[in-house]
Amino acid sequence: MQHPQLENLSELVALRQEIHQFPEVSGAEQGTAARIVAHLQRYQPDEVHTTVGGTGVAAVFYGKQPTEGPTVLFRAELDALPIAETNHDLSYCSTAEGVGHKCGHDGHMAILTGMASLLHRHKPARGKAVLLYQPAEETGAGAFAVLQDERMERLKPDFVFALHNLPGVKLHQVVIRNNVFAAASTGMVIELHGKSSHAAEPENGLNPGKAMAEIILAFDQIIQQKEQFRDLALLTVIHAKLGDVAFGTNPGFATVMATLRAYQPEDFALLKQLATRIVEERAAKYSLSHTISFVEEFPATVNNAAAVDVVKKAAQQLNFDVREAVHPFRWSEDFGHFTAQAPGALFGLGSGMGQPQLHHSDYDFPDEIIPTGASLFYQIFQALQTP
Repeated sequence: MQHPQLENLSELVALRQEIHQFPEVSGAEQGTAARIVAHLQRYQPDEVHTTVGGTGVAAVFYGKQPTEGPTVLFRAELDALPIAETNHDLSYCSTAEGVGHKCGHDGHMAILTGMASLLHRHKPARGKAVLLYQPAEETGAGAFAVLQDERMERLKPDFVFALHNLPGVKLHQVVIRNNVFAAASTGMVIELHGKSSHAAEPENGLNPGKAMAEIILAFDQIIQQKEQFRDLALLTVIHAKLGDVAFGTNPGFATVMATLRAYQPEDFALLKQLATRIVEERAAKYSLSHTISFVEEFPATVNNAAAVDVVKKAAQQLNFDVREAVHPFRWSEDFGHFTAQAPGALFGLGSGMGQPQLHHSDYDFPDEIIPTGASLFYQIFQALQTP
């Protein structure tokens, strides 16, 4: 069986490297979106929607009989990270101070655009392909915002797919998993309010320091009691602050921030419940007022077994090496919002054994896996055309 070949790899590499030079953080991806829209014109999509869920772009390609087949959504991410690039030997190094494509979203965009070129040159028989360039994945806000856009309701997909490059996995290897693929996570922000006083008169104030310390220690105890969870659960304190640096002041406020993470939705809910109870109990113990907020919340990405099977068979038809992951990945992805709405799958694509890890300052996406990802997306779409 002959599979369509990606004929314009040099153009896609140039696009990827241009995007890499001008990274934009979550919610501010206007320039990146404009570059994508301009490049997509050469592939003549049937529809192009901009400002989807903020800065998102959705390009729609019709099959020859678009109403007789499924609508399949494929997603890439627009945003970069607030991480300064340290691999300055690149000819296309980031020009934005303190910002870099350190997760490979530039490469994911190139892969999705490669699929656009295949859809243009090899028009499918049936259905519609929706190529979504999603904003704000890194903050967990983008997928939810996109799904609130009324245009996405009209384009309502029957299936959803996305990939993520995986450093430490051999080049081109496809990594699949049924059920949970990536963990749920959220940031927990705790504010404790007492009463400040002169440091010479601590009895006239209400210092939240003891409560803050007990909360941090109790958080650690939650995770030590592993038997209460079905699977992996993590709680990592990432920031704590007591008052301001003023030696004459007994502080009256404190802040604790933590990241909560779990594979199973039930464990995630329990983790939030236990952490909240600890804060409430310690605040009451020391007569403090408090606030709790959860930010950057990512649901678990739960894959559909039939959709995973489509990915597996498509990869095998292209003679790609396929591996099934034993455990879910600890990192989080907001693609779980899509897999909660329609059957679909997030899968991994190996980006090399010696590749720096995601979110490291010297990470750079390997261009050689652009055709791998593009051809696999296209093959997945073709596989779903059979009535």
